[in-house]
Amino acid sequence: MDERIRPNPARWVLYVFGAGLPTRHRTWVLHDVTARTWQLRHLARTTVQLLPIGILLFLFIPSPPYVRALAVLAGALLGYFYSAAYMTESAEHRVMKAGYPVGTAAAVREAAHEDANAAARERYEQRWRT
Repeated sequence: MDERIRPNPARWVLYVFGAGLPTRHRTWVLHDVTARTWQLRHLARTTVQLLPIGILLFLFIPSPPYVRALAVLAGALLGYFYSAAYMTESAEHRVMKAGYPVGTAAAVREAAHEDANAAARERYEQRWRT
């Protein structure tokens, strides 16, 4: 397996906003979307995407501070909702941009939990199929 090289902070911010990374970061991208904490990493990327917009809206909406804060909060909740709804698709798209075939991230995550999934299938079969 290739060495996993993490991108520098500037390149990571570009990656967060959808830019592709150089080939040397290919294995890091796969790790990023298949690690045990991949969902938290996705939500962290979402936060970085939403933060500048939220700050600008809070600063420039002409209304009392509590109205601006609630408007930004409502927008952020909507942003997180859609981000969570398309989490797996976003992960697959990032892996595809890194040069892997579509479905690689899901396959790696599935293989990592193969034992637990097999045990769950066995319990299901014993409970409902006997």
